[in-house]
Amino acid sequence: MIKETERRALSGIGIVVLLVGLMAVVTWRFVVAAASQNGWGIGIYLTVLILLSLLWTGFFIVNPNQGKVLQLFGGYVGTVKAPGLWWTNPFVIARVISLRVRNFETAKLKVNDHGSNPIEIAAVVVWQVVDTAEAMFEVDNYENYVNVQSESALRGLANQYPYDAHVEGQMSLSSHTQEVAEKLKGEIQERLAKAGVRVLEARISHLAYAPEIASVMLRRQQASAIIAARQKIVEGAVGMVEMALELLGKRQIVHMDEERKAAMVSNLLVVLCSEQATQPVVNAGTLYQG
Repeated sequence: MIKETERRALSGIGIVVLLVGLMAVVTWRFVVAAASQNGWGIGIYLTVLILLSLLWTGFFIVNPNQGKVLQLFGGYVGTVKAPGLWWTNPFVIARVISLRVRNFETAKLKVNDHGSNPIEIAAVVVWQVVDTAEAMFEVDNYENYVNVQSESALRGLANQYPYDAHVEGQMSLSSHTQEVAEKLKGEIQERLAKAGVRVLEARISHLAYAPEIASVMLRRQQASAIIAARQKIVEGAVGMVEMALELLGKRQIVHMDEERKAAMVSNLLVVLCSEQATQPVVNAGTLYQG
């Protein structure tokens, strides 16, 4: 693999001053030779002027958070990252590569989760080039490579986890967002290591059931929520009934046998667990038959 080698080029300001001075001197000598009709002098100074003009093509500018990958006759000779005006061999080709932090959002992918339920999922990936040589020479198009491999990692991640956790302690795409994001970041980074790219962040930006099962899964979620709420209500009602019986017995407000306790428990549970307000009925009789 080709690894990045940072290179320091010659300062462009100094070379500009030098070339301007040389061209001024050579131009003056050319004019003198032309005035004296010195054929050899005219040819020599004209050739020197052409060569000096070619040297001007060796200048290049590096902007902040940018790198110039240098190639000489097809070979990699180094990368210049320091911003400024620089000069190098005019035969060297300088190719620009951005070192800025970039991000993109994947397309909404339709995949199956761990439970084989079709879902729609998308993610935002934040990345940055850290090795210009690998990004330029190890893959054909590093930007397209990042997009394709990120979508591939996202598909693989969606197959590993269910949309919702139906078992206590199970990780899911909807509930364990931080853990899933770290897992997604690691999988994308593993795929992009050879492209000289570092993944700074990866996070799910869209998550939903596929339209064909969305209504069914919504009813399932609603049913789960209703069951959980009922369980909570029953637990609270039982605790209140237990407390009521304990206080009545402790303060000796009324003495009740098992049958009266059972009737009281039944009435209290109906009142506490009912979805609608209950209507009181005054019982003027007795629980016992004469």
